[in-house]
Amino acid sequence: MHFEVVQGDIAGQSADALVNAAGTSLEMGSGVAGALRRGAGEEISEEAVSRGPVDLGAVAVTDAYDLDADNVIHAAAMPHYGDRQATEESIREATRNTLREADDLGCESLVIPALGCGTAGFDLREGARFIAEEIDDYEPEHLEDVRFIGYSDDEYRTIREAADEVRG
Repeated sequence: MHFEVVQGDIAGQSADALVNAAGTSLEMGSGVAGALRRGAGEEISEEAVSRGPVDLGAVAVTDAYDLDADNVIHAAAMPHYGDRQATEESIREATRNTLREADDLGCESLVIPALGCGTAGFDLREGARFIAEEIDDYEPEHLEDVRFIGYSDDEYRTIREAADEVRG
């Protein structure tokens, strides 16, 4: 499916669903989770934790509260505790489950960050390629507008380069 690579703060995006790069506990700490928590309010963190823990690669859905979205899909691409990091399998599975959940919710638009990268310790270029491949291969029912977002200039550039390689 077609998707765009965009730069910005995910909490400032407008979409039917925004995606949180979560750990299996669904506790909302720093990075993407922190940005979403600050934008939505503390209620999102309480609701997310009440839905966890979840299996690695699984997703949970909460209200988006004060964000410009209907839902937040919390995608567990990394274990929350211990020194283990995200894997290719957990990144791919979390991405597939996110896309399916968005379709099941009837979402037409979705903003997804680099799941499993950053604080989860997985290489950004490689992780971005896995996510781009999963989005590119996905056959949506409702999704029309998927945006793969990077926050900093470097993150955005790396994601864009990986996505361009996948799209040929």
